[in-house]
Amino acid sequence: MKKIPVLLMGCGGVGRHLLQHIVSCRSLHAKMGVHIRVIGVCDSKSLVAPMDVLKEELNDELLSEVCLIKSTGSALSKLGALGGYRVVHDSELSTETEEIAKLLGKSTGLAVVDCSASMETIEILMKAVDLGCCIVLANKKPVTSTLEHYDKLALHPRFIRHESTVGAGLPVIASLNRIISSGDPVHRIVGSLSVTLGYVMSELEDGKPLSQVVQAAKKLGYTEPDPRDDLGGMDVARKGLILARLLGKRIIMDSIKIESLYPEEMGPGLMSVDDFLHNGIVKLDQNIEERVKKASSKGCVLRYVCVIEGSSVQVGIREVSKDSPLGRLRGSDNIVEIYSRCYKEQPLVIQGAGAGNDTTAAGVLADIIDLQDLFH
Repeated sequence: MKKIPVLLMGCGGVGRHLLQHIVSCRSLHAKMGVHIRVIGVCDSKSLVAPMDVLKEELNDELLSEVCLIKSTGSALSKLGALGGYRVVHDSELSTETEEIAKLLGKSTGLAVVDCSASMETIEILMKAVDLGCCIVLANKKPVTSTLEHYDKLALHPRFIRHESTVGAGLPVIASLNRIISSGDPVHRIVGSLSVTLGYVMSELEDGKPLSQVVQAAKKLGYTEPDPRDDLGGMDVARKGLILARLLGKRIIMDSIKIESLYPEEMGPGLMSVDDFLHNGIVKLDQNIEERVKKASSKGCVLRYVCVIEGSSVQVGIREVSKDSPLGRLRGSDNIVEIYSRCYKEQPLVIQGAGAGNDTTAAGVLADIIDLQDLFH
């Protein structure tokens, strides 16, 4: 039985679903000859770990308790007295995490799994790499940070997995890596990589005003609490940057041209969420409606896409043919088209659910299992 030790950072929606998947897949993994040994779970203030990380693990009862506690918005420090574990707080958190990485990194190939949405994990990840750990990411920030940080992670391609940073459970990065490894040059990638913006664009085709569509998307839970976090395009830009860097492009976020669906004067610092949703966004309806009609007159539809071509990455609204894979896209699915020498006339198309805590966590779990050949 191959044992994969895991230290999880981040107990939000994705982290909790990951722990639930690990517990529910025990019998499946046993048939595969694999056992995931969770030896630590962190939130932003605390670390829960067994008394002896070399020999023990957090049992499934405790992992279920962790999920329950975090689902109520409480801290890990509120864990009940189930016994067999210790809780480390605040100032000791970073030191203890590093100690675990030292103990288990080179000897067992500890997988440090980042399901947070924080920049603060980057320093820990950099140290974990030096200590021989494997890295699995759902968090986009470590791979969209400085080139220095990216290079340190990219130096160890066999020991890092970050499929879920782009398309949740979709095999976008795996497919791209296979094409690159085969020597088939990729010259263009076009992707609709936002659940929110994919839904918004396809709904606009039916003649609905932007304001109505965004409010509906918020009620459906497709948007962030402040929909401008989606409408600004930054999340799509991060995903585009990750794909561009995989292609070897030495670019940073500031070099990406991003089209926001709202003007600066309606930004979060100048207008409240309620004011934006009830007064601001209505003023944007007419312009978008005209763009939809103009595209339709040419047999096209509007899609919010990321386009990677040559040395440029551009994010914004594009007119695409109604009959293309992007044009046929409806609802909240993500889609990526990869053009290369082998996929020149007909691109490789990857489509499916590209977000959601459950789907993203499944992608993270698949990445962890994919590391099994590195373990003894």
